Amino acid sequence: MKHLNFSLTAVVVALFSAGVSVFCYTQLSQPKTILVESQSPVQFTSDRNSGATDFTYAAEVSVNAVVHIMSKFEAKQSNMGMEQDPFFEYFFGQRNPAPKRPAQIGSGSGVILSSDGYIVTNNHVVDGSDNISVILNDKRTFDAQLIGTDPTTDLALLKIDAKDLPTLPIGNSDNLKIGEWVLAVGNPFNLTSTVTAGIVSAKARSINILNSDMRIESFIQTDAAVNPGNSGGALVNTNGELVGINTAIASQTGSYSGYSFAIPVSIMSKVVADLKQYGVVQRALLGISISDINAEFAKEKNLDVLEGVYVAAVNPNSAAADAGIIEGDVIIEANGQKVKSVSELQEQIGRHRPGDKVGITLLRNGKQKEFDVTLKNKMGSTSMLKSGAAELLGGKLVPLSDRQKMMYRVNDGLCIEKVKKGGKLSKAGVPNGYILVKANSKFVKDVDALDAIIGEAKQTTGELNEHLFLSGYNPDGKIVYYAIDLKE
Repeated sequence: MKHLNFSLTAVVVALFSAGVSVFCYTQLSQPKTILVESQSPVQFTSDRNSGATDFTYAAEVSVNAVVHIMSKFEAKQSNMGMEQDPFFEYFFGQRNPAPKRPAQIGSGSGVILSSDGYIVTNNHVVDGSDNISVILNDKRTFDAQLIGTDPTTDLALLKIDAKDLPTLPIGNSDNLKIGEWVLAVGNPFNLTSTVTAGIVSAKARSINILNSDMRIESFIQTDAAVNPGNSGGALVNTNGELVGINTAIASQTGSYSGYSFAIPVSIMSKVVADLKQYGVVQRALLGISISDINAEFAKEKNLDVLEGVYVAAVNPNSAAADAGIIEGDVIIEANGQKVKSVSELQEQIGRHRPGDKVGITLLRNGKQKEFDVTLKNKMGSTSMLKSGAAELLGGKLVPLSDRQKMMYRVNDGLCIEKVKKGGKLSKAGVPNGYILVKANSKFVKDVDALDAIIGEAKQTTGELNEHLFLSGYNPDGKIVYYAIDLKE
């Protein structure tokens, strides 16, 4: 009996001692701050002055400035690849047209930039559309005018006829820090006014999703959930400022699976300003071929640095050549900002227009040198370009598909999918579906090449008083030539 009492007493003492130890440990190890919002979202406070992360303010101001965009694409009528074939009609008579398929509707997002109705979105949201509708958060619907597009950055500018619209203040994407909280606002899967949160995972990210040879990819990478329909929507910081335009996701399924990418407002602001003022983006170029540097590349080129941008070639008469930059140089700064990769250099140069001066710091044979470079346009001058080929000629120009290349036995070219009524192509009699192979006896690889050919015609005389001679194929397969009066 005494033995049992002793045992019970020992157990009680042991339990009491253990409890005291646990209590003391928890008190001593408790952090001095209780700001654990990054681990437990349910503890977020609504007090913006408390120092805690708060999403409610940013969400409230952004949902009204983000719109839902519906793009209508008219289905094309097809007759098994024998459209407008005169031989078929001669022997068999005019065919009955194939049944017209219903129009397709695409969905995306946009951000109101001004109270009078200017809206930015992604180019891929509206590219090729026949009609664009904008639905505000208050459910009002407007027809939108397409002001201009820039495939090199995947941006487009729209305008609706409205006043006193809610807007978002433009933030500074340069000041974004890795690990900083951001919100993605848009309309995924047609679920309007959806807000998701994440952090900035990386900056100046290039993912090779744009097809243009002159593309600028310097994305903000986040882990905020972005899905189809979010494209063109807002990336917002916790102050409710626009810092990016959501553009892409990294996914093997087509839906969000970890990372999303946004165009920084440092690029967006310049593109939008150009489209509003000129109707086309004024691209400024150094005129060099460049490459990222890694350990293997540095060893091959006998370089002492791993950061910076290697100059692989310098184009004759380019801005870089005029300034004295040569092959083998390693650019480490532009505009006073360090550049560690090709995407960072492209972002810095992409903020400028032809004629702007940019300070370039580089390494040559281990020594640091500085240059003032006057940037040029793709035609090699410092003047501002007018509207691009599509706007000037009045037609939608798209690269040839592999099937079209095989059908017409050409390596490159453009298909004029839609000829605008009253435009220069229309006046010259160019039909829808014309396959453009050459302009002024030069091969047309893409829209940029056609822009350059038109620019050369302008440079020859100082003004657009020349003809543009097109050669290619009509939809029936006949080789046809057209003369476009550029001055008219």
